[in-house]
Amino acid sequence: MKFTKIHGLGNDYIYIDDLKGKINEPNQLSKVLSDRHLGIGADGIILLLKSESADFKMRIFNADGSEAEMCGNGIRGLAKYIYEHHLSKKTKLLIETNCGIKEINLNVKNNKISDITVDMGKYSLLNNDIPVVYESDINCINKEIVIDNNIFYITAISVGNPHCVIFVDDLNKINVSYLGNLIENNPMFPHKTNVEFVQIIDKNNIIMKVWERGSGETLSCGTGATASVIAGVITKRLNNDCNVHMLHGILNIYVDTKENKAYLTGPSEKVFDGSINTKKLIKK
Repeated sequence: MKFTKIHGLGNDYIYIDDLKGKINEPNQLSKVLSDRHLGIGADGIILLLKSESADFKMRIFNADGSEAEMCGNGIRGLAKYIYEHHLSKKTKLLIETNCGIKEINLNVKNNKISDITVDMGKYSLLNNDIPVVYESDINCINKEIVIDNNIFYITAISVGNPHCVIFVDDLNKINVSYLGNLIENNPMFPHKTNVEFVQIIDKNNIIMKVWERGSGETLSCGTGATASVIAGVITKRLNNDCNVHMLHGILNIYVDTKENKAYLTGPSEKVFDGSINTKKLIKK
């Protein structure tokens, strides 16, 4: 099986061309290939598929084998994969995801992609859409919860997948893996959740660390960055145009509050191409 490994600010995925629809058991395949000791190593796999309603379709599987609705870093990587594998000459692509069709614009200079912008679509603050269970309220904006005897104020948002955003004074004092796991699996999130811990630099810049549902702590998360800025805008902490700083770079998020939409812009980098004999890895 041929593959390409691509990362968006360290959020890495294994991309596989499945336009002929030959891949079976993608959940198990993702668990095996994503293993950083016994497989290729990644936060998950992304399959490129045919679509009846868009240019292409993508399916995302996390490192634990669960299927995700959407990934901002992942879809930028897929657009790069399509363009650089000459599967389309378009610089504006429509890609079908499990949470609708997304428009992606590739900024190409001298035949090289400099950055990619994703129309992330409409976001929702309604508890039923996320979903989140918080008393009888219709939304969960800056609400108090107690985790491991610590009080946090959370904002729950859906950007096609569930997010729990928490603003903190000092990220260095946050145990992301420990707290992220507790919050992801908290019963108030019936479908579990992604968790973002955010420190504000100023109204146009934040630092974010993320615990991703199904993958654990990752170096970057596009939907998480989007949700973090939306949370900051609606709680009047941030301006609509904001840079999200992570360990390996910056994503820019623009929030259109009139349309309840957000746009994500950032880089995507190929790590390497390869091939692997999956029959030797997947045990029946």
